[in-house]
Amino acid sequence: MTVDLSVDLCGVRLRTPVLAASGCFGFGREMAGWVDLAALGGVVTKSVSLEPRRGRPTPRMAETPSGMLNAIGLQNPGVEAFCAGDLEFLADAGATVVASLVGRSPEEFGRLAARLDGEPGLALVEVNLSCPNVEHRGEVFATDPAAAAEVVAAVRQATGTPMLAKLTADVTDLVAVARAVTDAGADGLTLINTLLGMAVDTRTRRPRLAAVTGGLSGPAIRPVAVRCVWQVAQALPGVPIVGTGGVVSAEDAAEFLLVGATAVAVGTGSFINPRAVVEVADGLERYLAAHGVGSPAELPALFKAER
Repeated sequence: MTVDLSVDLCGVRLRTPVLAASGCFGFGREMAGWVDLAALGGVVTKSVSLEPRRGRPTPRMAETPSGMLNAIGLQNPGVEAFCAGDLEFLADAGATVVASLVGRSPEEFGRLAARLDGEPGLALVEVNLSCPNVEHRGEVFATDPAAAAEVVAAVRQATGTPMLAKLTADVTDLVAVARAVTDAGADGLTLINTLLGMAVDTRTRRPRLAAVTGGLSGPAIRPVAVRCVWQVAQALPGVPIVGTGGVVSAEDAAEFLLVGATAVAVGTGSFINPRAVVEVADGLERYLAAHGVGSPAELPALFKAER
């Protein structure tokens, strides 16, 4: 059976529904020796800010059962260096580029979006409202519907580029936040970011991260992420969703697509296997063919919510 892996994400045609998630693929240059960047569904860059950020102190990463904790702290070279080097490199490589944006205020997000507006090679932006690894919890805008909406509105006013809002499961009512940001102008959603976690070294009796807490990622959070995608897809039918959180196999990707995701993003899996994004897409093509499904877009209609 012939399978067409391409999908439409917020009006942008992706070659496959499998993207490289922000933070785990660098700016693409680091992985170019392992994969053909042009063959991927897309590359979501590390989060970019107006000015360079040094990030949090070390140690920044700690392995956990079925996952990892990180507190990198959004280290990046700033938007000017990004445009002059990383974005140009990705565009020349033929990648579908999704720039992840981060700021300390709605005004900063708006200025950043305005700077990137119209940049050659930029297909979408992902507004990072939910990184738990910031020094000030007030920057986690996705914990409050009104704050999240204010940021999205500022970005929407500054750019016509298709926009994803990246949200967190660390809230009481995710649907309320999702509805607020889509009402404010987000074209789609990325669900979910890492979950706030902590680990202690029992020998030294100290936190395993210098920042004490960090973001939990990997297969450990996949059931939470799948639940979030399902809940939001049920509440907001028609809103494109990128499902992310613990995708390391084609079956993991299929889970997200069955419950309503348009696409998926591979994060921590790329640390385990630099070719994970490609291999998940190849495996998904085989999965669809084996089940007589011609396109990823057909999967949600095949999901049976009851046992």
